Amino acid sequence: MQKTYLAAVFMLLAAPALAQDIVTETTTLGASAITLHVQPFLDATELATLRLVASNKDALALFVPNSQGFAAMAAAPEEGFIKDGAPVASAKALSDLPDAAAAATAALDACNSARSTTSPCVLLLEIGPKN
Repeated sequence: MQKTYLAAVFMLLAAPALAQDIVTETTTLGASAITLHVQPFLDATELATLRLVASNKDALALFVPNSQGFAAMAAAPEEGFIKDGAPVASAKALSDLPDAAAAATAALDACNSARSTTSPCVLLLEIGPKN
């Protein structure tokens, strides 16, 4: 019992140290501010695609056709973002939401509903009006 308790306490104390900080890259594109979350599972092609989306209006329009309000894109870590040259089914981008939190929640919920793996979805992009 005591060993189990100590192990549980150790895991709680160690969890923040084990958590990985995700690097972000923020760009502006027209009237939008775009934050790319550089997730560790992204391969070079996926990262290059997301950087293009964050820096090119035409590429952004493919994923977020309306630039009104807030938008977000999420993907499942075990499924990735692109497979065989196309976005995977669980990668979801949602737009026209009233605020950043609503956009993030909607994208994560849509992705989690579509994924077939165990790890929860994470944000890849957040898009909102430039301050």
